[in-house]
Amino acid sequence: MIRTRTARRIAAAAAFGGGGVGILTGAMVAVLYTEAKIARRTVGVPVGQPPTADGVYGEFPEFDGPPIRLAVLGDSSAAGLGVDNPLHTPGALLACGLAAVAERPVQLVNVAKSGAQSSDLERQVTLALEAEPEVAMIMVGANDVTHQVRPADSVRRLEQATRRLLAAGTEVVVGTCPDLGTIEPIAQPLRYLARQWSRSLAAAQTIAVVEAGGRTVSIGALLGPEFAARPGDLFGPDRFHPSAEGYSTAAMAILPSVCAALDLWPLDEERPDSFRGEGVLPIAVAAVEAVEEGGTEVAGTQVAGNERGPRGRWALLRHRRRRRIPAPTQSDEQADGQAEGQIEDQAGGQAAGKTEGQAEGQAGDGKERKGATGTGPGGRDAAEGTDAPSSSLI
Repeated sequence: MIRTRTARRIAAAAAFGGGGVGILTGAMVAVLYTEAKIARRTVGVPVGQPPTADGVYGEFPEFDGPPIRLAVLGDSSAAGLGVDNPLHTPGALLACGLAAVAERPVQLVNVAKSGAQSSDLERQVTLALEAEPEVAMIMVGANDVTHQVRPADSVRRLEQATRRLLAAGTEVVVGTCPDLGTIEPIAQPLRYLARQWSRSLAAAQTIAVVEAGGRTVSIGALLGPEFAARPGDLFGPDRFHPSAEGYSTAAMAILPSVCAALDLWPLDEERPDSFRGEGVLPIAVAAVEAVEEGGTEVAGTQVAGNERGPRGRWALLRHRRRRRIPAPTQSDEQADGQAEGQIEDQAGGQAAGKTEGQAEGQAGDGKERKGATGTGPGGRDAAEGTDAPSSSLI
């Protein structure tokens, strides 16, 4: 059970300095260190790089104007490590869904990096702002937990990134830290502690992001029960990173908030529904409730014209209705080009990399799908932003 005072303490330490929450001492450290080594050995080092999905999604010949610009930042869960087809990455899924709702093309720029911690967000924000995005989606925090980064430091860096993006005119939606207690190779008691750490961090992330002016969506509580019940479907081959279906589940939860940030969600769904458990709460209470129920959005609001009450910032908690994202497709030329690019990227460092036949099969899969269209990767070097350190799991 995450307590509001824990989340408040982490967020306060992030804002005013300090260590946040103390964790372990003595023999317990040795036990957990051993269990962590076993888990890392079981999972192994992530193989390959996330596929590059940068490009334009959605074909609307009748629309005469620039595409919506969407930036994706964070760690490998944002980059899409664990799937081979770029159309199965969360960025591509979000771009496709956003294009369908807005009925206009969406330009995707993904600067997420495998192995990234919150400390890498400053660099990623610099890259993302070059594209002048209208909205940014961030997924980060798991590597901060696995590398025992002080929660206050982790939250502070996320808040700084959020404020920097907002100052540039970019709306911000943060998918909070996933529930690491669902990872199969992690044994008890490390699994229990990983769950507590990741959920505490997620709640503190919510407080900091909403205070800064962004909005958050709970990822950990959403995927936790589903991962536990269907790990074969929602985890990738390494039993750590999500599968294509797992990424789709996360994207469906985040899409409504991305659309709402751009005032594109249906107006009849904007009024809070008390029967669905939606309503206004103090920010710390809303943050903890969001962690406990997946897909929950938290954003700042006002009560009687005031942003703050006796217990801090007012926050609006929502359980937005999810919509299935139409399956994106690529042009034949683009699908072939991305497949060839992935082979070239992996050939240098992987003797057992993909064969040309596998890459062509991926291109074929993309040709058979119907829906919005993704065309052309960005000019960014995929290897530059997606190298995974050998000590990183996410």
